[in-house]
Amino acid sequence: MINIICFALYGELAASTRYRLMQYRPGLVEYGINLQLNFLLNDEYLKRRFQKSSLPISGLITSGVKRFYELAKINSFDAAILYCELYPLMPSWLEKKLLNIPYMYDWDDAFYLKYRTGNLGGFNKILGKKIDSLVKNSTTVSCGNKNLLSYAEKLNKNVNYLPTVVDTKLYVPMSKLKSSIFTVGWVGSPSTEKYLKLLIDPLTKLGQESRVRFVVIGGKAPLIPNIEIIELEWEEVSEVNLINTFDVGVMPLPDNEWTRGKCAFKLIQYMACGVPVIGSSIGANNNVIDSNCGFLVSNDVEWLNALREVRDNPQKRLQWGEAGREKVIKNYSLEYTLPIMAKVLLNLRKNSK
Repeated sequence: MINIICFALYGELAASTRYRLMQYRPGLVEYGINLQLNFLLNDEYLKRRFQKSSLPISGLITSGVKRFYELAKINSFDAAILYCELYPLMPSWLEKKLLNIPYMYDWDDAFYLKYRTGNLGGFNKILGKKIDSLVKNSTTVSCGNKNLLSYAEKLNKNVNYLPTVVDTKLYVPMSKLKSSIFTVGWVGSPSTEKYLKLLIDPLTKLGQESRVRFVVIGGKAPLIPNIEIIELEWEEVSEVNLINTFDVGVMPLPDNEWTRGKCAFKLIQYMACGVPVIGSSIGANNNVIDSNCGFLVSNDVEWLNALREVRDNPQKRLQWGEAGREKVIKNYSLEYTLPIMAKVLLNLRKNSK
């Protein structure tokens, strides 16, 4: 059995941890690979961050010390997986010393922007190239979308495309859950709810024409006149059932370097449940959506026209949904990517000899 330690940034509450690492553990055992998960920031941290309340300082210190002890035992493992970074603000040269075994760098967001823009942009001079260095020094890289793949190929010769996927045995269509009210749905988090502002104008106009329900899971909706808004907390046990109440799933995004690094995972979740999709024509959305399963849009008029098209064609909804699920099974399912992940990790093991 090959033993690999995974250094995740967040705990199980984070989709990145669940879908890029945890869901592979049972299947990889069949390939002789054992994954041990270590996360830096626990679920309590994420909950407080989402609630915009004070962060648990003592908990952060405890988490940091716990990771240090795990790193002290790193030589008992054959290889490692690093998601994002070992510690915030730690320079790459020190992380390289701590990661003294072969490791796979895994990313599903444009982490290279972390210390170049935004709240941490002030560290650009000293940490702006940290993520680049971690990618360059890794034995191999797994990339959640083709934009990140293209970026990584400039830094590392051993790069793999490994999209964020779902288990299509769990994400299944349940048409009986549909309502008579046209229902637009979105699944996300407080960190991405700001993108819903892009839907204010098209949904307002759609609501003037007919009754519309907008279900927002895991975040807060902006004020949108003329429609019924339902806000629900995200819970893993109810997620699939709630997605199955959607007549269409949406993924609005502004066009910037960060959003171009996203993995279109919301769309994959919707499509796996047989739900038609509409998404902004940005980044990985362009790879996931085609005309058989939904619509790519770039402005308010196109959003409104796409929403009308889905609303007015119930029979086509079924066709779009079936095509979307078929595409997910073939390209974005755990069944499809598990052998790829296993091969990458087995090759990583070879480099440790």
